[in-house]
Amino acid sequence: MKIIFTLLIVLTGIGAFAQNSPLSTVSKALIPPHAKRTHVAGKDTVIESDTSKETKEPRYYYLSVLAEGLVNARGGFAKRFSPGIEFGRTYGIFDLGLAVGQVSSLSSGADTTRYIEFRPTINIFSAGRFAEGLCLGGGYVFGAKQGLMTEICNSINFNISTEVAIAVTQGYYFFDGTNSSRNSQYMGFTLTYNFLRPHSVNKQRKKAQLLRQ
Repeated sequence: MKIIFTLLIVLTGIGAFAQNSPLSTVSKALIPPHAKRTHVAGKDTVIESDTSKETKEPRYYYLSVLAEGLVNARGGFAKRFSPGIEFGRTYGIFDLGLAVGQVSSLSSGADTTRYIEFRPTINIFSAGRFAEGLCLGGGYVFGAKQGLMTEICNSINFNISTEVAIAVTQGYYFFDGTNSSRNSQYMGFTLTYNFLRPHSVNKQRKKAQLLRQ
């Protein structure tokens, strides 16, 4: 019995010494770093931060060329054709743009008149490379009897790439003057170029937006 009791004391001492021995320190050093921090990995702090940054909406400047034609006006091509250029900035699904161009004449005897227009647009639906936009614009036609111009339009957009997009548009112009008013319906096409720097965060966000279903 004394022998067994003595052996237990010796084994206990050896175990206590082993916990503080250099061999134990070496064994701990051989444990992989990720195994030591398993409880921290559950938070995924860095991963969540990177993921949320990538899913934020992109912001960038754009330039659009507008080519529209009035469908309820009399006359030839010059009277019906309505060209324009829009420059603005995109904030995710919302665009703020300023357009200049020409519309069909508001009074008989002239062909076209110049206008300037503020055009906010919102994407009301998007799926991958396709999107549908709603535009509500307001501006002024210089030198016209019905100088106040408002606009409402819809567009179906297709993103050829992150930089280039085309759209089919359909909408209405409303012209108001002191003693008269008029409205015109149009259909047309839009070609847009997005100013995105290579390898920028906004370009990555735009690309992720196009790949999203």
